[in-house]
Amino acid sequence: MQGLPNSVLPHFYNLGNFKTRFLALLERNAVANTSLQYRQMTLFAPTNQAFQRYNGEMDDSLVLFHISNLATTLTNLDYSISSELDGNPPLWVTRRRDTMHDDIYVNNAKVDISRSYQATNRNGKMQVLHVVDQVLQPLLPLSQSSGGSPVYNPNAYQFLEHSDEFNIGPHRLRSFRQKVNQLQKKEVFNADGRHTFFIPVDEGFKPTTRSDLIDAKVVDGHVIPHHVLFTQATPDTKEFKSLAFSDNVKVIISFTTSMNGKEEITFVNSNTVAGDAKHSRGVVLADIVRANIPVKNGVVHLIQRPLMVVDTTIVDFLKEKEDGPLCKFYEVIMDLGEHNQFLNELIQAKDITLFAPSNEAWNEISVQNVIRNHQKLQEILNLHLVRERLPLDAIIHNNMNQIYQAPTALPRRYLYFNVINYQNNMTLTVEGGGVNATVTQTNIAATNGFVHIIDRVLGIPYTTVYEKMKTDPMLKNRVQTHREEICIPFLITFSRACETKQILERHMIRAGRSYTVSDLKLLANETHPFVLPTSRDPLRLRVKESDKNYYVEWNGRWIHVFRPDVECTNGIIHVIDEPFVLESDIRATGGADKSRLAYNICFLFISFIFARIFEY
Repeated sequence: MQGLPNSVLPHFYNLGNFKTRFLALLERNAVANTSLQYRQMTLFAPTNQAFQRYNGEMDDSLVLFHISNLATTLTNLDYSISSELDGNPPLWVTRRRDTMHDDIYVNNAKVDISRSYQATNRNGKMQVLHVVDQVLQPLLPLSQSSGGSPVYNPNAYQFLEHSDEFNIGPHRLRSFRQKVNQLQKKEVFNADGRHTFFIPVDEGFKPTTRSDLIDAKVVDGHVIPHHVLFTQATPDTKEFKSLAFSDNVKVIISFTTSMNGKEEITFVNSNTVAGDAKHSRGVVLADIVRANIPVKNGVVHLIQRPLMVVDTTIVDFLKEKEDGPLCKFYEVIMDLGEHNQFLNELIQAKDITLFAPSNEAWNEISVQNVIRNHQKLQEILNLHLVRERLPLDAIIHNNMNQIYQAPTALPRRYLYFNVINYQNNMTLTVEGGGVNATVTQTNIAATNGFVHIIDRVLGIPYTTVYEKMKTDPMLKNRVQTHREEICIPFLITFSRACETKQILERHMIRAGRSYTVSDLKLLANETHPFVLPTSRDPLRLRVKESDKNYYVEWNGRWIHVFRPDVECTNGIIHVIDEPFVLESDIRATGGADKSRLAYNICFLFISFIFARIFEY
């Protein structure tokens, strides 16, 4: 750090963006001016851009929440530091480890580490300046109205008890306060230390029967002990144990953010990973309606509805909030009319799983063009619905020894799952109708099933055959694509014994149209084969359907079509269990055994493709 005499004040004039809002407040406040002249201090100075985004109260006392009477460098910042505002409320410090360095936050404001500065005033007192990207917003009491004394620097329970006396906008907290007192859980919010508290607002207690579902364990599920978590300072999806984490019930909490247009909305998720008869497993998602309220023993977030309480259907969840994480999906459903088939099934079904595209997923131009066709839209919606409960652990279990496929509400169409575990970070992808989507939020629980939020709309392909085989998890580990030909890495090992290019050409149908498996079945049934042109020799196929699966007959053997109708922008891929390989295709060298080579190739070819391609 640099050093200048006469306090840190001259440094403001060297930083052009400080010459207005914050400096003006600083100069008008007598306490702040006295501190600058005679005392050591730490000053957290918001930028002008921070003030442009700030919509809270603006008076001279706001400066005091940005000042501490100790000179503290970044290295010496502890988990909290007292401010000079009435009651000396703490400023909470978070060190968030990034890949390259540690970021430092004061409450919800990020410190610009490169611009920290220290100096000595004329009385030899050290002073430190830290630049932050947000205005630090204190919890302020409303004007004194009933003769009582204002509450300064409350803890979480004092805030809850006197919430009507604080400036928290239109929100009221009486329903949750009543439950806390009724269940004798006052000590949970009174506890000393560093904690994070989630308090549902009164509007979240509709229907009124919801209040009956809140017991002592649910109240505990609204508290994260020993962590002060401000939204910007906390990584998305990072999980923290709640106070409701015991032998029988285990609840973890995390934050997620979602874009609704240009607005960023932050949600809190309570995930009951182990439940009991009273507490259902799964995720409850609640919008944070007012975030980052600092209190004496941590931070409070006001949320739109109680956590842990599963009392709504999937349709209720979709329409619960006009700007919710799936509001656009609900709009698309309603565009089909209130009595459409898809909506009726969502309402009436008892055991379903919905893979719901996020708000951002509907902004794709290709998606916008397709959803105007109501018949096509009905098919697309059905592709997102599975008629059974599929929580994440069931998908993982079913996917352990094979690629798991789940039938959808669209006849003969399946969803295919892939679980990627990299450095203990698990990612679930789902493929349907040629589209591979990532599951961004799992296990949202409803009374009639589960919702998983995905980042793309299924059934509207956006990649070519070339791109699909490079990126699809089921294909990319087996297929490496070149413009001249398709090469299978494991086949290269046998390149001297196998006419690789000729075999691959046999799997590529070149015609003036694309063929779904149902199209092929009409043309090539069990008794009448159909000849399809390829780059090598004509492909004679018969097609049959058995137990909701398709099979193609080639050269006297029936081959299972494991994954039919993977649609692409320039063709269709069908994944089959065996390749179209003849014994004469194998040119054994030396003492190699032809049959053994053929067996090895077929074994490694567990899921190959036969594809129709317009062009590369």
